[in-house]
Amino acid sequence: MFRTKKIAEHIRKFDAYPKTLEDFRIKTFSGAAVTIVSAILITLLFISELNYYLTPEVTEELFVDVSRSEKLRINLDVTFPRVTCEFLSIDAMDISGEQQINLDHSIYKRRLDENGKPLEKPEKEKIGSSAVLNMTVPPTLDPNRCESCYGAELPPRNCCNTCEEVQNAYRLRGWAAPDADSIEQCKREGWKKKLQSVDKEGCQVFGYLDVNRVAGNFHIAPGKTYSQHHVHVHDLQPFSASQFNLTHRIRHLSFGKNIPGKTNPLDGTMQVADKGAMMFQYYVKIVPTMYARADGQTLHTNQFAVTRHQKQVSTLFGDQGLPGIFFIYELAPLMVKYGEKQKSFFHFLTSVCAIVGGVFTVAGMIDSAIYHSSKVIQKIELGKVS
Repeated sequence: MFRTKKIAEHIRKFDAYPKTLEDFRIKTFSGAAVTIVSAILITLLFISELNYYLTPEVTEELFVDVSRSEKLRINLDVTFPRVTCEFLSIDAMDISGEQQINLDHSIYKRRLDENGKPLEKPEKEKIGSSAVLNMTVPPTLDPNRCESCYGAELPPRNCCNTCEEVQNAYRLRGWAAPDADSIEQCKREGWKKKLQSVDKEGCQVFGYLDVNRVAGNFHIAPGKTYSQHHVHVHDLQPFSASQFNLTHRIRHLSFGKNIPGKTNPLDGTMQVADKGAMMFQYYVKIVPTMYARADGQTLHTNQFAVTRHQKQVSTLFGDQGLPGIFFIYELAPLMVKYGEKQKSFFHFLTSVCAIVGGVFTVAGMIDSAIYHSSKVIQKIELGKVS
């Protein structure tokens, strides 16, 4: 028993926190204020450290891209406040010059009023053509009819049942577009009224398209599109290029899925065409990106940087170009990898202990300084009184 007490006495000497009697402790108002402030500060610092611990750390790596993905998904949402949907076409082609018209895609056009409000449900658009799918011939007409092409008939089918078919027949002949007032099909479809409303409505073009993972471009431009002798042509007749106001707002443009915490540089971009026949070009450099989550899931997407250029084109002075907005893109040979890494729990525990100990130590020093300062002041005042 005596030996046990002796061992306990030796161990008691290592106590770094000796206790004082309650009767000798003095509680002050300043000490209470310092304690409350210290508790609030510890709580705030603890919450901040806990949020930092729960947020995964993101690391970056850069290496050569050896992936072999077949398609590149392009997401876009663009509005034109001064061009009607009837005269806008969306086309895509790759670096070989081949038009990409047989790709899986989902592009829609929605008519807008002068205030930018939707007028109707969106219409599905076929890439490589400006024909809208719901522009059908009225059902009262004979489906087996064969109407005149007004001298531009081409075998094997010498029929033009719509205004657009008549215009296409004239294009294939290399003739100038006919007067809409002289074509029965155009008068029936109200083509002249559509021409008059070219700048009375707006248009929203949105959706996505899948293209080959090679350099190429896609564009949104006015005029009917077709290929003639392997040349991509936009027919602006009966308009002049200066009649199209191509002011536009890019609400969204991305290549692939969104990366957490990353923004797309063109989102919300507004370009005002202060002149007619403006050509807006966006040169896009795409960087393949891989995002590895902490739970093991991997997201393959792309980031991009962009350079903008604009100019006015005029066929009168031989300037090359076409009014519209053009996105010319190419892929970088490098890939960026973002990886989420969970922070160490022991590092978090060490930080919490440092916060608690540090705040209490500093608070004790402040309280001691205040207490002894007040004592000195009291002694000085007592000396003056005496």
